[in-house]
Amino acid sequence: MRIKIWGCRGSLPVAMSTTRVRAKLQTALKAAAGRKFDTDAALEKFISEELPWAATHTFGGNTSCVQIDAGGPEYIICDMGSGLREFGVSMMAAHGPAKPQIYNFFMSHLHWDHIMGFPFFPPAYIPGNIIRIHACHPDPRAAFLRQQSAPCFPVHLDSLGATIQFIPLRPDETVQAAGVTVRALLQNHEGDSYGYRFEKGGKSVVYTTDSEHKPEDIASRDRFVEFFRNAGLVIFDAQYSLAEAVSLKEDWGHSSNIAAVELCHQSHADHLLLFHHEPAFDDTMLHRIWQETIRYEELMRDGGAPPLRVSSAYDGLELDL
Repeated sequence: MRIKIWGCRGSLPVAMSTTRVRAKLQTALKAAAGRKFDTDAALEKFISEELPWAATHTFGGNTSCVQIDAGGPEYIICDMGSGLREFGVSMMAAHGPAKPQIYNFFMSHLHWDHIMGFPFFPPAYIPGNIIRIHACHPDPRAAFLRQQSAPCFPVHLDSLGATIQFIPLRPDETVQAAGVTVRALLQNHEGDSYGYRFEKGGKSVVYTTDSEHKPEDIASRDRFVEFFRNAGLVIFDAQYSLAEAVSLKEDWGHSSNIAAVELCHQSHADHLLLFHHEPAFDDTMLHRIWQETIRYEELMRDGGAPPLRVSSAYDGLELDL
């Protein structure tokens, strides 16, 4: 299974400001002062090996959209944040309008930051494409209809060329879709959200965003530990710090990097991917949180337990299981 991140920000999309671009340039120029690079290869080596990660990379600014490639002919995508536009552009480059495809979307929930990319998804406008929207909510079509009705958007949902199907799911029930086994789990979020576990050929991926984990709720913790059990990858909403999650932003429907590590340890997951990043945080802050999470995992690990790999999602990241 291969996972590609097309969008990993929470709440709203963000763009890198001129101030932040200049800060990256200043870091690079200071590090290169007095240096001479005779070849492009030498320059690339300097960039790759000597500059800090936050100076040479960006976590990106698109909201939630994750592709799961399980080797079948149909596409699997979790959520339709603003990153869906770039995924759609890539599909047009790969297939063009003459080769219809089947797209399976699994919706965590219907808040705007998770559906806002759909009106800008080029395959939705092309006859022959089939778009299957899998959701546990009782009437997901209503949310898409509101988004593409006047005065919000000029193209009505019913005017799209593709065939759009809404596939109802029930939490805790296992179904087969797009060649994989899928199970949904109800999560703690305003209006309800749902996590998904995808399995195929002994590999498993858990997609769990917009889910709040309260330390005192033991029953909920046990449900999630079982849901994450031995997962190869857990994509986890870690938008807040632990202090925010239990105080100022309690009941806002998101979680922390600390809860992520503890749940993944208890479930013996292999790999944690921090996701749904706070839109106010720049690359330096997000990189610091990532490194602090790695250190926390090392401190909390049982002596004989295998290490939990900890990564942080960024737009364009690809992972293989």
